[in-house]
Amino acid sequence: MRLIRGVEGLRGCGMGCALTIGTYDGIHLGHQALIARLREHAARLGTASVLLTFEPTPREYLTPVQPPARLTSLRERWRILSALNLDYLWLLRFGEGLRNLSAEEFAQLLVRALAPRIVVVGHDFRFARRGEATAPVLAEAGRRLGFEVEVVPAVTLDGERVSSSGVRAALAASDFGRARRWLGRAWSMRGRVQPGRALGARLGFPTANVPLERRRSPVAGIFAVRIGGTGGGPRAGVASLGTRPTIGGGEALLEAHVFDFDGDLYGREIEVEFVARLRDEERFASLEALTQQMERDATEARRLLSLAPT
Repeated sequence: MRLIRGVEGLRGCGMGCALTIGTYDGIHLGHQALIARLREHAARLGTASVLLTFEPTPREYLTPVQPPARLTSLRERWRILSALNLDYLWLLRFGEGLRNLSAEEFAQLLVRALAPRIVVVGHDFRFARRGEATAPVLAEAGRRLGFEVEVVPAVTLDGERVSSSGVRAALAASDFGRARRWLGRAWSMRGRVQPGRALGARLGFPTANVPLERRRSPVAGIFAVRIGGTGGGPRAGVASLGTRPTIGGGEALLEAHVFDFDGDLYGREIEVEFVARLRDEERFASLEALTQQMERDATEARRLLSLAPT
């Protein structure tokens, strides 16, 4: 899969393609059904498959003070989508220009950029100014501008429509099993390990620190986890995701302690799979009290991970 940034970056790539459009946060089973249908059309037409997405997400741009939680960063979306055998990921920066396009202008942009033969969207597709570009409106524009629109129905599981908001709700409720079923994989966060204060090492619990940067996480607290990227397959561990109130932390940080590991992870990209929530983040009166709780957390995490499916 090739990443194309902006309209100018296309340079004729993917012309006459099969196209899908959306935020695709999480790439859950509903998204996967859309992508599977897109690939079927691309194979039938003998053309490229293209997924158009946006960064920041439209909802992040429209609510910058309290943005919605993200299930996947751009890097994580890239990794997951790369395994789904798409030809191109077309990335557009969402801003005032895209926000203020009318439905007609948005359709014309697609035609000028890619001249798609078919556009595959979900039943709840909305875009353009005031969300006026619904699937029926886009289909009407396609009849005039030369492309077909297919609307893929919702995927249901557990008696409910699979959605990104539903996955966020499951994670917020610490229902990692439900999130796993809806995603078709365990929910995880991925990032590059950066140096920290080394306080964890002094307390006997060295941690791999992954900044969240601008991303708002759908979970917070202390968790039993499995950590990939350490070499030799995923390893059991315990992680904290929060602001570290005992030591006066500020921005949210993911800190993962890998059990029975004595290597150097600085600069490595790791993946932290969340298995079970242990407790809320707390402010302790002393580092000694914090260390005692960390020991209890590690014991409980080991117990839960020995029972959890891999």
